[in-house]
Amino acid sequence: MSETPDSAVRTYIDTHRAAFLEDLSEWLRIPSVSADPGHAPDVRRSAEWLAGKLKETGFPTTEIWETDGAPAVYAHWPSDDAAAPTVLVYGHHDVQPAAVADGWHTDPFAPEVHENRLYARGAADDKGQVFFHTLGLRAHLEATGRTSPAVHLKLLIEGEEESGSPHFRTLVENHAQRLAADAVIVSDTGMWSETTPTVCTGMRGLVECEIELHGPDQDIHSGSFGGAVPNPATAAARLVAALHDDHARVSVPGFYDGIVPLTDAERALLAELPFDEAEWLRTAKSHATHGEDGYSTLERIWARPTAEVNGIAGGYQGAGGKTVVPSSALVKLSFRLVAGQDPSHIEQAIRDWIPGRLPDGIRHTLTFGGATRPCLTPLDHPALQAVTRSMSRAFGQPVGHTREGGSGPAADLQDVLDAPVLFLGISVPSDGWHAPNEKVEIDLLLKGVETTALLWEDLAANWSIAHAPSTPS
Repeated sequence: MSETPDSAVRTYIDTHRAAFLEDLSEWLRIPSVSADPGHAPDVRRSAEWLAGKLKETGFPTTEIWETDGAPAVYAHWPSDDAAAPTVLVYGHHDVQPAAVADGWHTDPFAPEVHENRLYARGAADDKGQVFFHTLGLRAHLEATGRTSPAVHLKLLIEGEEESGSPHFRTLVENHAQRLAADAVIVSDTGMWSETTPTVCTGMRGLVECEIELHGPDQDIHSGSFGGAVPNPATAAARLVAALHDDHARVSVPGFYDGIVPLTDAERALLAELPFDEAEWLRTAKSHATHGEDGYSTLERIWARPTAEVNGIAGGYQGAGGKTVVPSSALVKLSFRLVAGQDPSHIEQAIRDWIPGRLPDGIRHTLTFGGATRPCLTPLDHPALQAVTRSMSRAFGQPVGHTREGGSGPAADLQDVLDAPVLFLGISVPSDGWHAPNEKVEIDLLLKGVETTALLWEDLAANWSIAHAPSTPS
């Protein structure tokens, strides 16, 4: 009896498991820490290693793309079927700093396996989740008998994600034609838990700003002048207090313009997740939940926009008293955005709001950092459904849906390429991203291999592209 496609994939993965883990461990030994200039040669070595391994996998085009910072890796393997959809896989090959002195039980750049877990910096974030695409692609070809993928497959693996991706958008804009795709798959994400596989459907965007408030030209005596001149520290406190109303809604006019609301189906899916609020609070090191009225905790952190005070300062901060009216104060704010919100609109709304909240005599300077757009893929999108089906086949159980409360460079891909962003990751909260003793569950890593091995055929079979984009090599 011949094998089914699913069993053929599993057989291939089982046969090549040891070699796959050996190769991944070799890559993990390269300390590609992008935040440390001293490791710049290692980041380049990591890019060169990956480019070589992708060529060995079979990609006819593998290139290292230079930026003003660390190099990225690009690869392209067109399908024999010209009408197939084009898919771009995104990930990163740089890692966070790590040292034994941070609390690691082992050398973070000397991978070790204990109890079927692979420990090393980058095991989950993100080298393991990038590398599972290589074995998955080979399993896909073996199980289908194809000589090329069922989709036009591209990879873009950047080298600065752990440093804030400062050159990523420029990189994407400069290579937009070659990166053209019908869908983007981000493998830099995770699942709900080891026993509850999930697919993320979106990330929030981000706008950050710093507000400097200036009153007197210097600190002045509060007895001689207090109560008769405006105090910038008081103005800062009043500004922060005015940021939300009594229902924890952001008070900036126009802040909620254009928001795509949660559908009833999405709210029902979120409610199905095995969420333990008490455990979540312990993880948050907090003692109560709080947020916008009418929404659950998960809805607040995944599907609603927020305004947070990241810092507030002004006046004397030393020991004892110093009775002054301070000359200046500072407020740092961040705004998480959801689908339908435009960062430039939010920035302008904040600019328009602040002057009316300040008394005469208080001057202000407003500075914005780099903004990130939110991204969201509808539940009925055929590419998302293909990811969900493929993961369900690999795990042998239903797959839920989550969103991500944080923000990332995936939105730049959506924005520049005008393509939906999908998330395919197998990492779990216990993997310890950015923490000592980062690890990846080997069985889950191989489920990621299996998912991607099944995905390309599913996408090609169930997603018809009316006008496939050009796919230059």
